[in-house]
Amino acid sequence: MPQDCLIVVDMLNDFVDEKGALYCGQTARDIIPFIKGRIEASRKNGDLVIYLQDSHAKDDKEFDKFPKHSVTGTWGHQIIPELTPQQSDVVIQKRRYSGFFDTELSDLLDRHNIQDVEVVGVCTNICVMDTVGGLANRDYNVTVPKAGVADFDPEAHGFALNRMDKIYGANVQ
Repeated sequence: MPQDCLIVVDMLNDFVDEKGALYCGQTARDIIPFIKGRIEASRKNGDLVIYLQDSHAKDDKEFDKFPKHSVTGTWGHQIIPELTPQQSDVVIQKRRYSGFFDTELSDLLDRHNIQDVEVVGVCTNICVMDTVGGLANRDYNVTVPKAGVADFDPEAHGFALNRMDKIYGANVQ
């Protein structure tokens, strides 16, 4: 029987806490209650809840483009306390923007017979959009609620929402 899935992207201290290395600003804080509600509803429905966790080595090549962030084992790498995963949830550590790059995400979605996926989290124009692109390329039905995504760059946020809607065919609501 098909199951639905909620993917929570990079709701980590380094992105969502004001002391974080790549703090996305107040907009990232503002989406926490919405995401918490979506997580609770998904668990109640028996849906699969997946957390994608940006995870880098100390000398990651990505730090040529961005400040050092989400180094595995550090405070910044941790999922924010307001959204602590439960035992029934799945946490996937990812090294790049897309949740599909060199992870078990595709196999996990296949094993659970997932068809419909909702994506929330940060940053809209980087990891959210790249993961939604991966879902679209695999023909999932994707929903991206505007109330559940945030970015440090408002212009890029708007571009990403438009791209996910028009190019990837996501239901951006």
